[in-house]
Amino acid sequence: MPSLGRASAIIGAGTLVSRMTGLVRSILLVAVIGSYESRPADAFAIASALPTNVYELLAAGVITGIIVPQIVKSAAHSDGGSKFVSKLLTLGTVVLVAATAIAMLIAPALIWIYASSYPPAQHALSVSFAYWLLPQLLFYGLYALLGEALNARGVFGPYSWAPTVNNLVSIAGFVVFLVVFGGPYTQIGDWTPGMIALLGGTSTLGIALQTIVLLFFWKRTKLDIRPDFGWRGIGLRHIGTLAWWTFLAVVVGQLAYIVQTQVVTQASGKASIAVMGYAWLIFMLPHSIVAMSISTAYFTRLAEEIAEGRMDAVGPNLDESIRSIALFGFGFTAAIAAASVPVSRIFSDSTDGAVATAWVVCAYLVALVPFGVLMVIRRAFFAFQDTRTPFWFGLAQAIATAIGALLAWAAVALGLLPLGFLAAGVALTQSLATLVQLPLAVRLLRRHSDTAALRPSWRALGRFALAAVPAFAAGWATFLLMGGAGGWAASDRLLGAVGAAIVGGVSILVYVAALALLRAPELAIAQRTVRRMLGR
Repeated sequence: MPSLGRASAIIGAGTLVSRMTGLVRSILLVAVIGSYESRPADAFAIASALPTNVYELLAAGVITGIIVPQIVKSAAHSDGGSKFVSKLLTLGTVVLVAATAIAMLIAPALIWIYASSYPPAQHALSVSFAYWLLPQLLFYGLYALLGEALNARGVFGPYSWAPTVNNLVSIAGFVVFLVVFGGPYTQIGDWTPGMIALLGGTSTLGIALQTIVLLFFWKRTKLDIRPDFGWRGIGLRHIGTLAWWTFLAVVVGQLAYIVQTQVVTQASGKASIAVMGYAWLIFMLPHSIVAMSISTAYFTRLAEEIAEGRMDAVGPNLDESIRSIALFGFGFTAAIAAASVPVSRIFSDSTDGAVATAWVVCAYLVALVPFGVLMVIRRAFFAFQDTRTPFWFGLAQAIATAIGALLAWAAVALGLLPLGFLAAGVALTQSLATLVQLPLAVRLLRRHSDTAALRPSWRALGRFALAAVPAFAAGWATFLLMGGAGGWAASDRLLGAVGAAIVGGVSILVYVAALALLRAPELAIAQRTVRRMLGR
């Protein structure tokens, strides 16, 4: 297995490339369907969220949190785990095929659950998109199963690089759309069956090819896989017990998300679901590049340490992971917050849309670092094969998120919050709910590990937060010198990208300088990680 640093660099580099191509994909999607004040964009956003939401409900927590430790343990079997993984993949495929078929049968009901306020024409368009997009559920599940099996065997690269294939396919398809039909089409009545088929079919084809790519790297696992329907003896009862709590956690999370979407769709035609989706994309860019790449490699090692009984290594593992994530996370928070308007202009078809999206981006950024740290803590519970405890602190977060969304809607109804800021209010309450969840999760982790080993983590977070203050101030001052929201950096998409690079670059430089003045030892970690990523 590659070293943690090298593995994280491979994952980070792959994620960076996939996210960059994903940005291009999203820019083209805006050119096709619009974003701010576009009801078709909202209809597509709800439909495209269905496969991931159903996948999360059925399998995401099980695959990412439970399967990896089980595959790691199966490596000790006489066949290296081939039989176990064969049974696992066969079972997963059967479940996913059945779930995809059922989801497509009830597509109209699913759209109504998430967006009951849509008028008939918008509901019908969203359902039409859903029929083309829901097959992604099958491929998302297979991609996660194959990818996590590769990760568990120390083959990290393909899982992080494969999404680039999806993005390239989508980019090609969207370019064809623009050549054939033009765009953007921001009115419901503009959409024809051929346009719907091209947009939805291209999106699903990309996910399918992303999954197929993983098969070309399967030989590296040294596992001999074949269909095996003899599912007895693979510990289904044990996996089922673990999965039950994970399933419940996802259910309460989805219920909170349904409350959010029902609230935010009240603003459809303004800053609504599509705007939140693009803001979330911007938020997830640094999280995916940093937190996902670092935590994935650390999680595999953590599962191995616990399986081998090396409990003394758990605390230092978590400490190193948290500090690595937070080091980059605070820098990205300062840079993206300062450049929130120009970076949002890349995904908006107007300056007003960029400003509206920027408010949502900043609301999400409040929880960027806690979100990454919480992912590490949650995976630590999974490595200990404890899925019950994450359910309880996840429940607390879900309740707080749902209540926050309702309070935001109440503020709009009472005239305390403009309708155009509803999405930002919902995003902010979600971030605050994450801030409530994190200390609760850390406290509950004491049941398994001595959290005293995390004290250096919290001191490091203080250093990073202190360095982020002048970094944001320098970036924001640069943005204002460039004319602010009325300047050239928010005038069109290309200039928005240039402006975001300048503002973000200034923030990052000041952040690094501040850390150097504070003599932060973690700078050496950052240098090694960046060098490895550039080297890959």
